Amino acid sequence: MISVNSRIPFSTYGNSGEPLVFLHANGYPPGCYRPLLNRLAGSRRVLAMVQRPLWPDSHPGDIHDWGPLSDDLLRFLSEQHLEKPVVIGHSMGGIAALRAALRQPERFKALILLDPVLFMPNFIRMWWLMYHTGLGYRIHPLVKAARYRRQAFDDLDKLFNGYRRKSIFRYFDDEALRAYVEGIACPDGDGYRLCYSAEWEMRVYVTGVWRDLELWRGLRNLSTPTAILRGAETDTFLAGTAQRVQKVNPAIKIVPLEKSTHLLPLERPAEIHQEIRSFLSALS
Repeated sequence: MISVNSRIPFSTYGNSGEPLVFLHANGYPPGCYRPLLNRLAGSRRVLAMVQRPLWPDSHPGDIHDWGPLSDDLLRFLSEQHLEKPVVIGHSMGGIAALRAALRQPERFKALILLDPVLFMPNFIRMWWLMYHTGLGYRIHPLVKAARYRRQAFDDLDKLFNGYRRKSIFRYFDDEALRAYVEGIACPDGDGYRLCYSAEWEMRVYVTGVWRDLELWRGLRNLSTPTAILRGAETDTFLAGTAQRVQKVNPAIKIVPLEKSTHLLPLERPAEIHQEIRSFLSALS
């Protein structure tokens, strides 16, 4: 059991090289990213931090915004004695990393944000209203899907074959889809259960975004070298948001990847790895 007061769990990929911390997305445990993490481990020691929705005794009601996720990252850096690592975050993980770097930039060498959950200011103001009027659970488009998603399975091969036919996984090759299926499923008796609870997944969706005007205020002065990789077909880090980010801070590198969506690190692990290597090589 990992307590909120215990050391934060993580998985390690690779044994040598400079440290690199990876933060997963909401609903996507670290194992889902195995094809990308194995590639990154070729030149770095990768620490894939397990975020609090996957801690056995954590409670969804403990968070009211995503600030604690950034607190957890800063605590993890201290626990592992990591000085100025590169931090990569996907979706929710990207926002956790960004907010932490805005608070304590001296603790980061570089940020690589994979399709972060950052929206335009007008949308943030609208979601602030939805959250504070209690409408978040009713109108968030992903809450219903999380609430009614099948939680238990008896055969991962059947799950793989079923997912293979779904359009959301159209850009996953078989290796990536297999890693995803194995990453989301935890053994449960004679079968499997989703590692990520529906209660936590919904709570993360509802409590995100509403405080993110502070991110826009901070971006102008972000000094940490930062790259944002976005899916050309994403529904999250939109083209208009990318343009505004570059206007606010031209030093931030933004790279779109063709034939990819919000799930680009699972869809395009080889291309993501190459873009990360290129960005980090230019820094050094």
